[in-house]
Amino acid sequence: MTLPQLNVARHDRDTDTLITLAGEIDLVTAPLVREVLGRCLHDGIHRIDVDLTAVTFCDASGLNAFLLASLLATDAGGTLRLHHPSRAMTRVLDITGSGFLLGPVRTTGAGTPHSQG
Repeated sequence: MTLPQLNVARHDRDTDTLITLAGEIDLVTAPLVREVLGRCLHDGIHRIDVDLTAVTFCDASGLNAFLLASLLATDAGGTLRLHHPSRAMTRVLDITGSGFLLGPVRTTGAGTPHSQG
């Protein structure tokens, strides 16, 4: 049996950071997500952008990690935004009322939506 893998990269710029996640976010890997996001807040990061382009799966434990980090960031005067989630994850965010986690969407000249970040 293969355990789920999650790769995490963090790129800081002053008090902003981009967290890039790749793989599966589930009961096994969600603690890593919580740890990384918590470390950002501990390090004085005020704006956390999370790129989910390469996330292949995210269950309720992953969603809870993002919600907790968002609450903590807001309490500290910062923000957490998710960018480029899969369609399935976007649907889960909408159904659960967690769409506020999504980064702002802009449209190109052709009217194609793209997440900013």
